[in-house]
Amino acid sequence: MGGSPQGLPASDALNSVSTFTKTYNSFSGVDMVCTFGRKVIGELQGISYTIQREKAPIYTMGSADPRSFSRGKRGIAGSVVFHVFDRSALLEVMRDRPFIANKYDLPAGYAIADISVPTVEVGSGLLGTLDGSGNPSISRITIDKVLAKPTYLDQVLPFDITITASNEYGAFAKMQIHGVEILNSGSGMSIDDITTDEACTFVSTRITPWNSQGFIRSKTGGKTSSIEV
Repeated sequence: MGGSPQGLPASDALNSVSTFTKTYNSFSGVDMVCTFGRKVIGELQGISYTIQREKAPIYTMGSADPRSFSRGKRGIAGSVVFHVFDRSALLEVMRDRPFIANKYDLPAGYAIADISVPTVEVGSGLLGTLDGSGNPSISRITIDKVLAKPTYLDQVLPFDITITASNEYGAFAKMQIHGVEILNSGSGMSIDDITTDEACTFVSTRITPWNSQGFIRSKTGGKTSSIEV
């Protein structure tokens, strides 16, 4: 039989195996890497999402059954769970994404820089003091705002989540969750828990579903590779 599957010639067996490895590929969590705002977070334990849309039946006289369904707004929401080592994983990687904050509300060390904005008029057509002898006055709103590092996850500006997956056969795929906004975050510690987790809920604007990106094929000696679409 020559050791080939089902007694096929060697060339046919090779084609059969190649076809098999390109069909119905699946991925598990160990095959996936998640990128949050272009940064990989290794502490991620799980991610989930749901898509909901308003759909209402339309009734008319003479029938108890709906004639059709009207489509309304769509909502996308989900949750992510991180393993906690010695810091908040998501908050740590988002430190370099500053937001505009009131400098009097910030803990020490979280302000990055003052915001440079034009002088605001203090009266109709007038700048500075009424007699013109003083320096122009700046509104309190202008000088109280600074760029700051986020101290809570709900202060993180919107970002994208990209999930890429590749298995042992060389198949790889990706999906994206766009415009993610963190709503809630929570954690808990107990004498009975050997690890600490942090869970967050989010909303997003759009999702790009899973789609295949091709196959990675190794060549002679495994030193070079090519991508087949």
